Amino acid sequence: MGPKESALQTVVAAIAAAGVGGLAYASVIERNAFTVRRASVPVLPRGAAPLRILHVSDIHLVPRQARKIEWIRSLAALQPDLVVNTGDNLADLAAVPAVLRALEPLLAIPGVFVLGSNDYFAPVLKNPALYLTKRYASVRAQTSIPLPTADLVDAFIRAGWADLTNARAALSVGGQPLEFVGVDDAHLKYDRYAVVAGPNDPSAALTVGVTHAPYLRVLDAMTADGAGLVIAGHTHGGQLCLPFYGALVTNCDLDRRRAKGVSRWWPGAGATPSSQAPAGAAWLEVSAGLGTSPYAPVRFACRPEATLLTLTARPADG
Repeated sequence: MGPKESALQTVVAAIAAAGVGGLAYASVIERNAFTVRRASVPVLPRGAAPLRILHVSDIHLVPRQARKIEWIRSLAALQPDLVVNTGDNLADLAAVPAVLRALEPLLAIPGVFVLGSNDYFAPVLKNPALYLTKRYASVRAQTSIPLPTADLVDAFIRAGWADLTNARAALSVGGQPLEFVGVDDAHLKYDRYAVVAGPNDPSAALTVGVTHAPYLRVLDAMTADGAGLVIAGHTHGGQLCLPFYGALVTNCDLDRRRAKGVSRWWPGAGATPSSQAPAGAAWLEVSAGLGTSPYAPVRFACRPEATLLTLTARPADG
């Protein structure tokens, strides 16, 4: 073997080692490195006291995930005024009791919820490369095993959480009247916004749109009707991201730059940057979520998260 062949083998071995190391980090370390993302949005009337919203999404829980269960339970120490759950709680036929164990301290706090596709159907093994194609939105209902969705919904409702599945609700949160409008999972095309369409309540301090999957049709409809804040999950923040670049995909038609965190939205925004938002544009908060499919248990440059979102008063010129 000549020096060139030896050098090439060394390079190939180094690349392979880096790949194995990266996969180990993504599957063992980062996907379990739960964090709380904190953000503030000025959406309340002038002079209003701040409100703290805990956003929990995409838990994808299987009963054996004891560390994740205990971490979620610890979120009650943040003392939020409201909990928003944007779905994909389940990842196993027997996961409902585990989800209720994880959320038990939070169920004692006022809350609202919508469902995601993984609250309806168990995850299935599929080619992960499809995630990078336009087939990401293929409906799985005919190939997946139904989950005990009704048990989950009944438990949430019994705890006092408002079901926003193609529904509206009004809650007093921290002494302030808030209006909520939600839809069923848009990824499965279960959303029926026409059922809840209409202008926002002028007596409410804020109208909040809640959806699992932030498809453009949902975001446009909610903000056109006056929602000042929309809260969503589903994207996993891209799940596998590139440092200094961000998400490669969002698993829906949302711009990858809005895959997680806070941005601005207005009807027809599309891929227009938030920096070009018109006056009065709504705020959009997308959670990177807390879990992954059991068949793709990796995260890279995208830690699992819950969001503590502080609603503050609009500035005098807002």
